[in-house]
Amino acid sequence: MQKIKMIGLDLDGTLLNDKKELTPYTRQVMEEAIRQGVTVLVATGRPWMGVPEFLKSFPGMDYALTSNGARIVRTQDGSVLMEQLLSRDKAKKILEICAKYDTLQEVYFDGQGYAEAEKMLHVERYHHNPNMWEYIRTTRIPTEDIFGLVDRESRSLDKVQALFADLDERARAWKELETLEEELKHLEQHKNSSEEELHAMSGMVNKGSGLVELGKRLGIEREEIMAFGDGDNDEPMLREAGFGVAMANAEEKVKATADYITGSNEEDGVAKAIERFVLEGGEVC
Repeated sequence: MQKIKMIGLDLDGTLLNDKKELTPYTRQVMEEAIRQGVTVLVATGRPWMGVPEFLKSFPGMDYALTSNGARIVRTQDGSVLMEQLLSRDKAKKILEICAKYDTLQEVYFDGQGYAEAEKMLHVERYHHNPNMWEYIRTTRIPTEDIFGLVDRESRSLDKVQALFADLDERARAWKELETLEEELKHLEQHKNSSEEELHAMSGMVNKGSGLVELGKRLGIEREEIMAFGDGDNDEPMLREAGFGVAMANAEEKVKATADYITGSNEEDGVAKAIERFVLEGGEVC
């Protein structure tokens, strides 16, 4: 039996319920795991600025893996522990392809997202989950010229993100992006019916590699890491962690990667699996 010493938690569709809340039961289980000495952290596609305040200040949660692994920060002060960024030139190539389609384009610098101002006025066109509309409006800084912003900053980015109004257009953009050179092929798209996002980061980074590297720095072996997720961008994390747990609401290929399938994010699936395999000492193979 392998003892779990680190737990990486995806947020949307995993730790948080559909209303983007952390239930009291799940909070209690997380607190107990931390009391027992387990390193618990969020592992999210959101930038640091987009992590809910109740998780930024969660007692004993010292780290946060953000922007799909592009940046790992210390929660106490938001300082950067590790980062692997996307070059400006590659970011512009991705933006140029996505700009051919009806998209709300976003870029991220230093954990802060910037989005096209005009498209932000119609965010509901680009994200079909009403629970995400206010989050997007309040965590992105509007910009009139996203290409100009990238040029003015003249530095590497956390990631580029595009929200598509039409899923068929997203599929066509995906095929174009896949024709780019090898380093640009590390792209991620959410395929849930309510999510139209396509992410692009450095070709060297994903949630899994970030989680394993953080473990090394903390003296934690890969086999001692447990990871939870539901979407395509969680698949590398579940595959690379010693024990990958997929939610009941996860994509089918994510479930196929996982070592265990727990309840959905509406059923406190994270808490139930932590109780079974960490707090109660259930066998982790």
